[in-house]
Amino acid sequence: MTDAPAVRHNAAARCFELEVDGSLARADYQIAGEVMRIYHTEVPPPLEGRGIAGAIVKAALAHARAEGLRVEPACSYVRAYMKRHPETHDLVVDGLGY
Repeated sequence: MTDAPAVRHNAAARCFELEVDGSLARADYQIAGEVMRIYHTEVPPPLEGRGIAGAIVKAALAHARAEGLRVEPACSYVRAYMKRHPETHDLVVDGLGY
């Protein structure tokens, strides 16, 4: 993505979101103690394949790191993203085998 708009942290809705071409993509999370559970990502079909989900997950993981949280990748996309990015493995909650 070139000149990508910034991912917003919508704390009230417990999600990270990015509006592109009038459509909203998002990653939803819950916080339990010291764990951020990212359980859903959604990118509207017209926006797929543009790196939008990756940008949103990257922002969510950066937030978790900054806040000292561990991450439970409950969404299949988040699990796949984290497996592809070894620099995020230290964020994964213990016992998930990364």
